[in-house]
Amino acid sequence: MASIPCTGAAAAAAAAITSKSFPSSTKFNTRFVGTRNRLGWVRPLGLGPSNGSRAKCWFKFGKNGVDAEGAGIYGSQSRDDFDKDDVEQYFNYMGMLAVEGTYDKMNALLSQNIHPVDILLLMAASEGDKPKIEELLRAGASYSIKDADGRTALDRAASDEIKDFILGFSVQKA
Repeated sequence: MASIPCTGAAAAAAAAITSKSFPSSTKFNTRFVGTRNRLGWVRPLGLGPSNGSRAKCWFKFGKNGVDAEGAGIYGSQSRDDFDKDDVEQYFNYMGMLAVEGTYDKMNALLSQNIHPVDILLLMAASEGDKPKIEELLRAGASYSIKDADGRTALDRAASDEIKDFILGFSVQKA
């Protein structure tokens, strides 16, 4: 079960919406929850704590209150759910374009006929990005795939800790 801190004002806003306290003809010209004052202007509800109090809201994912992974939110991607766009987005997200200055290395990997999920694993291992490595290994990425230089994700791993993480996860998965 996930715990997300929220405030009484946020809970009040949610209650106002669910209780349909606004007439159905009311249309807001804002993307924020709001109330209409006497002049017809939309005024946002205070979504922060108005009296300094805080509360925890509990949300259940899925039918049985499972965690995010069990609900299919995290780690539910398969090998074929990854494509070349994911490689480019990760390349940009990790700042590799800023460091490299060009897409040459990324394009070289893509031109080798390596599956995008395996390319992502090669890059994530180089960066030492544990959450991404775990996500990719769960999706079926192979750490034995070699790049143009003949290096695998283990060879490209940023540290021995990352190598052990990849090997440990792979053994655990088997």
